[in-house]
Amino acid sequence: MPSNARWFVIVAGCAVFSTSTGRVTLAQQTLPKGVASSTAAPAAAVTGVTPPPDYIIGPSDQLSIVFWREKELSADVLVRPDGKISLPLLNDVQAGGLTPEELRVKVTEAALRFVEDPNATVVVRQINSRKVFITGEVVKPGEYALAGPTTVLQLIATAGGIKEYADKEKIVILRTENGRETVLKFNYQQVVKQQKPAQNITLKPGDTVVVP
Repeated sequence: MPSNARWFVIVAGCAVFSTSTGRVTLAQQTLPKGVASSTAAPAAAVTGVTPPPDYIIGPSDQLSIVFWREKELSADVLVRPDGKISLPLLNDVQAGGLTPEELRVKVTEAALRFVEDPNATVVVRQINSRKVFITGEVVKPGEYALAGPTTVLQLIATAGGIKEYADKEKIVILRTENGRETVLKFNYQQVVKQQKPAQNITLKPGDTVVVP
C-alpha cells in the first residue's frame, strides 16, 4: 500500500473509503452460514397462471415462493396432502386453506427471523386441487382440473362429448355445499338450442356431472 494513502474500513456497512481516491466501495460481507444476505441477486422472473377470484390453495397445487433479492429463501413447491409446503430456512409452512395473499403475508412474517424487510411474492404455477368430475355416457369420463371458469357444456366438450345413446335430457349436476347434496338438472338439447341457457351453470370444485 502507498505510504501516502489512508484507508478507513467501516465494518458494519462493509464500506471501504480511500482518501487518495475519494471513493467509497462496497466490500463483500460474510454472513453466518444459513443466513440470507440482503444484497443477494434478485430471483429470476417466474410466470404462473391467473387463479379465479375465489381460489384457495389446496393439495397438489404448484407454487413458487419468490423473495426479492433473497434467492436463498425462494423455492418452487408442491402443496402436500396435509396442506403444507417446505421452504428453505422456514421449513414447513401451512399453505392449504389460504389465499395466495394470505400465504404471502405468512411467509413474509416468518422470514423476518432471517432477513430485514423481506419482500415475498406467491406465484400460482399450476392449479391441481380444484377438480370436477364427469361420469356416464361421455367419451372420456373422469376428473378434470378446474383451472378457470368452466360451464357444464364446456366440461362435456372437454370430456370428448356425449355418446350416441346417452339420455341428453336427463343430465344432472351433483353439488355438495355445507354438507348437503344438491341435484341440478341439465337438458343438453335445450341448452344447445338456446332455449334455456341458464341451465349451463358455471361449475364449482367438487361438482360431478352425470350423463345417463
